[in-house]
Amino acid sequence: MDKVVYIEQNASRARLFKEYKEVQREKTADPDIQLVCDDSNIFKWTALIKGPSETPYDGGVFQLAFSVPEQYPLQPPQVRFLTKIFHPNVHFKTGEICLDILKNAWSPAWTLQSVCRAIIALMAHPEPDSPLNCDSGNLLRSGDIRGFQSMARMYTRLAAMPKKG
Repeated sequence: MDKVVYIEQNASRARLFKEYKEVQREKTADPDIQLVCDDSNIFKWTALIKGPSETPYDGGVFQLAFSVPEQYPLQPPQVRFLTKIFHPNVHFKTGEICLDILKNAWSPAWTLQSVCRAIIALMAHPEPDSPLNCDSGNLLRSGDIRGFQSMARMYTRLAAMPKKG
């Protein structure tokens, strides 16, 4: 194994282990985010995030999948929604997220927890000018806020709300 790759991998593991301990310590500090590390692979995480209040996602719980590169935190994690969501910046089929911090605006100062917070903020404040879901983006760009909210609420109810009874 290349010595540089080995050092990067160890640095990544150390950083992720530190974040893991932080998440364990602060479980009650952020009730809107539940981050869980895969038992057998520290580079695989999942998160459950609550839809922000006063949005069509309110009441929903959305699952995210994190795939963390061995160059983390120098490179951003890959994050996608596993729960279907109607949002202009989320690809409806793949769950891919269009968010600058996951691409060109990444900084090693970001943590997996702060990425979750940024995704919740994006849910509350969509950017329709860079859509991955054109139907959703077009509704917002044309000013049909009611149509967008109605569709987003419907998908939240279908995919992100616990089934009753």
